[in-house]
Amino acid sequence: MALGSRSSIDGRGARTNIEGAFANRRKSNYYCATPTTVWRVGTTRRAETRGRCGGGNDGGSGGGRSMRVAVVAGSTATARIEGISAAGADPAVMAHTPSADCEIVAYGRPVRSPVVPVSPSGCPTPAVVTRAVRELAGFETVVIDAGLAEPTAAPTVAVDAEPGRDVRTGRAVPGAREIFTAAEEYGRSLPDDELVIGETIPGGTTTARCVLAALGERRATSSSLPENPIALKRRVVGEALDTAEIAAGGAAGTPIAAVRAVGDPVLAAVAGLVTGATAGGTEVTLAGGTQLCAAAALARHAGVDAPLSLATTSFLAADKSADVEGLADDLGLDLTVTDPGFDRESHPALDAYVAGEAKEGVGMGGALALAERRGIPMADVRDHVVTIHDRLLATGSGVES
Repeated sequence: MALGSRSSIDGRGARTNIEGAFANRRKSNYYCATPTTVWRVGTTRRAETRGRCGGGNDGGSGGGRSMRVAVVAGSTATARIEGISAAGADPAVMAHTPSADCEIVAYGRPVRSPVVPVSPSGCPTPAVVTRAVRELAGFETVVIDAGLAEPTAAPTVAVDAEPGRDVRTGRAVPGAREIFTAAEEYGRSLPDDELVIGETIPGGTTTARCVLAALGERRATSSSLPENPIALKRRVVGEALDTAEIAAGGAAGTPIAAVRAVGDPVLAAVAGLVTGATAGGTEVTLAGGTQLCAAAALARHAGVDAPLSLATTSFLAADKSADVEGLADDLGLDLTVTDPGFDRESHPALDAYVAGEAKEGVGMGGALALAERRGIPMADVRDHVVTIHDRLLATGSGVES
């Protein structure tokens, strides 16, 4: 597959070429050994695979390689800004969303959290998709508590993080350095050959946009809402940078300063985790969208030049406001996009994603890529998503968010 193009398999199995967005690669000191995009659709037939999350063996496929999925979970007061997030209509309930996400991935249902995370329109959390793949593929998980506002029953690794403040304060994460260092030490200690990192934090696309602006990177982020509130995010970014007295690009080369001023604790933890894991020889795949691109930018500005992969969903990749291809290109990330084929069936658990809501989160893109990698048909994934969704609502585990 030539650089600057991606391959797609449509519903009939026919191969088509889609012109890529890599024609004007920005020169930098980042690792840019020909990042590639592989567009893989939810069928049992496969496109050519490039990039670590899209190919090779792992501990669950008989290849003898150890692999772990880490979900970095936290909160930020930025999510309380009206119109920013689809993670919940009630701020008090929304605070439980990351904790419930972790429990769903770990146990298949909320245990301590009093909510089933569902958007105001009824879109289920991406944690349902990640859990569905976990039940089918059987991968190991770990939860990193990066500033949870509410406790979770899922086993966690703490990195001494507090919930993030509103970015408009100009001092959003006072403990950014401590969080980064603790996560870096944990990442360096991991014995795994491969680490797949996801995140859950309402309001995280807005804090990611702030950090990208502070670093001088491309200001492109997605949204959990069907229509990305770009104008609102621009105002928030402007207010945040003004209060912090940071010009656009003014924090380039100083990632801790960027997160401390206008980021969130999850970004600090993911950047530290990436830095430590790569230093320890572990291959890293970022399982998500533009928030994890912001974390990758922080790692690059911290001096990480190791190969990094990004595995995301077709829903996120289709969001032109996100420009995930451009971000991946800028940062030297191998990009894998997986389409689970949710449009091939009609069910409330699937329809909202097709309509453009949620798109990504809680490691969903990485989980789907792992399912394809292990030869699990996307039809099986869809069936399992529906089963888990219906089971969650039938058990009545708390109120919807």
